[in-house]
Amino acid sequence: MAVRLKHLLSVPVPRYQLNYSQRPASFAKKSHSQSRLPATKMAASGIDRTAPSPAKVIDSHLHVWASPQEAADKYPYFPGQEPTLPGNADFLLECMEEAGVDGALIVQPINHKFDHSLVTSVLKKYPTKFVGCCLANPAEDGSGVKQLEHLVLKDGYRAVRFNPYLWPSGQQMTNEVGKAIFSRAGELGVPVGFMCMKGLSLHVSEIEKLCTEFPSTVVLLDHLAFCKPPLNDDESLAFSELLKLSRFPQVYVKFSAVFRVSRMPFPYQDLSHPLSQVVSSFGANRVMWGSDFPFVVPQCGYKGAKDAVTHIANQVPLLSSEMEWIMGKTVMQLFQGQWLQS
Repeated sequence: MAVRLKHLLSVPVPRYQLNYSQRPASFAKKSHSQSRLPATKMAASGIDRTAPSPAKVIDSHLHVWASPQEAADKYPYFPGQEPTLPGNADFLLECMEEAGVDGALIVQPINHKFDHSLVTSVLKKYPTKFVGCCLANPAEDGSGVKQLEHLVLKDGYRAVRFNPYLWPSGQQMTNEVGKAIFSRAGELGVPVGFMCMKGLSLHVSEIEKLCTEFPSTVVLLDHLAFCKPPLNDDESLAFSELLKLSRFPQVYVKFSAVFRVSRMPFPYQDLSHPLSQVVSSFGANRVMWGSDFPFVVPQCGYKGAKDAVTHIANQVPLLSSEMEWIMGKTVMQLFQGQWLQS
């Protein structure tokens, strides 16, 4: 397999040009006072025809899956992963319209596992509304590299997710297959998202090794890396490890699924200080909001997911000037303004 993987990695392919290495100098690691963006100058009277269009709101993390009828007809669920919530595209679009959300990154759900046909159909139907994040297949035969290439080059996916709990028992994401997929993602110019559901501390060393060995691969940490506001030494250590990952310029943080990481009910105001620390360490242009639809719907509603972030940020006055980045500008910059024409 080693020879096969080495051959795959040597094949030249076109790549998306990610913008993480071209960020303005003012967005280097900084304090709150240093990271404030200049306010847009408005015309004293009349219409300012040079003013930018209203900032778009982009959801950096959500899922869609087939309706029961779609699953029966064309897009079956993976056995044992039948969803308990509605998550079809029509329902999502209704929620987005109500909430005033302009676009989103769709993350391949475990409900369809490595069968991407349902998400691919949604991406093709709404090309200016959605961008796709596929699911990495860490099969020991190395076939996941070819699958990634197909999904990116043929189906237009723009990111890939590493779920460490799909790796074979006893294997880590830094094994030969993991490195091959992570390296290829960098060559293709697609970010790699990490889902550390069982805790960042279990996986941070793997993430650090991959970032060190493959610095051109952009990293997205899903759901604040599952770090809750710390209450004990272990949790404080995990949150400290999250902040230390800011030393890798290719690492971004999704402030997503806030209902999963908060200890409080809506509007999850205990996350204001963690968000402030993350923005201070990474800079607002490396932080992005995400809802985790449809899981968020029974928690606070889709619109509530958006409103909660505004409420959380309002608890820290200096964060209010960063909201354009967090609510959409970061992810639009990362994906080269994908939603500008939507």
